[in-house]
Amino acid sequence: MKKLLSVFTIIALLLLAACGLNGGGSTEQATSETEKSESNGGKTTLEFWHIDPGEREVVYEEAVKRFEENHPDVEVKMLQIPNDAYKQKLSVAMSGNKAPDVFHSWGGGWLKNFVDQGKVYDITESTDKSHFNELALNNATYDGKIYGLPLGLSLDVVFYNKEIFDKYGLKAPKTYDEWLNVIDTLKENDIIPIALANQTKWPGAYHFMNFASRIAGPELFESALNREGRGFDDPAYVEAGKYIQDLVKRDAFNPGFNGVPYDEGQGRQLLYTGQAAMMDMTISFVNNVRQEAPEFEEKLDFFLYPTVPGGKGDQTHVGANTGPVWSVAQNSKNPDLAAELANELASAETAQNYTDRTGALTGVKDIVPNDEFTKRFYDVVEQATHLQMPYDQTLPPELAELHKDTTQAIFGLDMTPEEAAKKMEEKAKEVLE
Repeated sequence: MKKLLSVFTIIALLLLAACGLNGGGSTEQATSETEKSESNGGKTTLEFWHIDPGEREVVYEEAVKRFEENHPDVEVKMLQIPNDAYKQKLSVAMSGNKAPDVFHSWGGGWLKNFVDQGKVYDITESTDKSHFNELALNNATYDGKIYGLPLGLSLDVVFYNKEIFDKYGLKAPKTYDEWLNVIDTLKENDIIPIALANQTKWPGAYHFMNFASRIAGPELFESALNREGRGFDDPAYVEAGKYIQDLVKRDAFNPGFNGVPYDEGQGRQLLYTGQAAMMDMTISFVNNVRQEAPEFEEKLDFFLYPTVPGGKGDQTHVGANTGPVWSVAQNSKNPDLAAELANELASAETAQNYTDRTGALTGVKDIVPNDEFTKRFYDVVEQATHLQMPYDQTLPPELAELHKDTTQAIFGLDMTPEEAAKKMEEKAKEVLE
């Protein structure tokens, strides 16, 4: 019996020793793993997450290389994550205080949500405001503090097939009445006037935002958002919905538009094949053309959203969005170094490469594109008096989703403009007040 007990005692001691080596030493092991993640051969490591593949990613890689050459004791670990997966992955990382040192954002309400949670580092002191387009930088500035540096800037315009316009003697419209004349002429000739792929809801929202801006001017949204006298049930929002439903009832859009996804390219194919003549879209459309149907570019042109009768808005009020906007996580152990990386990712050299090699505009000031088509977009920005960022990127997430849902319902004639406006204002009172 004593022998049996001694055997058990020996086994117990061995197990305790094993626990001491593995379980008891886990703190030490975790510490060494942390040290490994923070350094590589004595180097400090910064994590950098972004969403862009292709040439944009190459531009970022080159910026990172320049940064590392100037900081030989630092290594940057880049991770590219597709857009939809990125938003979820970053949210999880933020909630666990494990966000990357530098991360892709879009500014607006999306970034502000994290700022309000204390998850984003204030980079005001390390930012040269004069380096950026003021309107673009404002989209990542809250209460006078800067939380993001805008490298990318996009515009919302109406693209059209100039070959079709020329064939029927049409000109780019500047007013709504002129636009209706274009639409009616195209319909008479069995051409879909406006292609719309609205399954994901945001493409149709551009029409709604444009009409609201043309009707009441850009002050309408700012007043409703900031609760400064006007609401999302303002008569101008109701009228914007009526303009949309007028176009729907005129068969201005392709059949079944609310069920057509944008990313798959079905809506764009309507333009490439000459079945449709126009599409309201961001300037990323040009890159789509160059990748999917390069021969179509010689037929491509654009105009700014037309004005409406008696409207307070004009064509210097342009829909736009920022992205990428480079932000620094509050949980970064090297926030000032991360801010330096963000500045390199938004440097003049990076910005020039970005616009010349991707056909995109940049939020960095005085970066003139070499590409002729992109240069025309640059001129629009230079003449703009207001850049309206997308509502769904500016509003708090819950209200942003309702905005997209109600707008899609307006397009589908499933909800009256009055009902949509009432729902938006009720939710705004819950969320914003």
